[in-house]
Amino acid sequence: MAGVSQSLIAKVEAGKIEPAYNKVRGIFEALESFEEKEEVKARELMHKKIVFVGLKEKVKGVIKIMKQKGISQVPVLAGGKVCGLVSEKGILEKMVEGDIRGMRVEEVMVDNPPIVSLETSEKVVLELLKENQVVLVAEKGEVKGLISKSDVLTTI
Repeated sequence: MAGVSQSLIAKVEAGKIEPAYNKVRGIFEALESFEEKEEVKARELMHKKIVFVGLKEKVKGVIKIMKQKGISQVPVLAGGKVCGLVSEKGILEKMVEGDIRGMRVEEVMVDNPPIVSLETSEKVVLELLKENQVVLVAEKGEVKGLISKSDVLTTI
């Protein structure tokens, strides 16, 4: 990629020769091209404006929020920490079982979605989204963003 031989690079690394300017420039350009091809990270995929709900909130109110915001899932907080997820799918499943009008979030939520760091690669996020509705992105225990399947699809 740099237009130089492997033996030249070995000699430069060993300090045996000083390469010409055009050779050095070629090496640096090749190295920079690797940086540009760096994989997309979770921080670039995440949706930063997250709506949270509490355990004791009424499901009817959560449905209203989901409609207003155009979202299909909402993380649940308890004591400042994410403890579960309310989704359209979960609500519909409970509706099949019976009337949900008086239900609270804690009765319809599912387990916590996976939580990854800001530097998690897109590949890892995609693997997690195969099995989960969303992936949360956190830094030092604080949720900074959310990645849904639609967030990933909009990058295409």
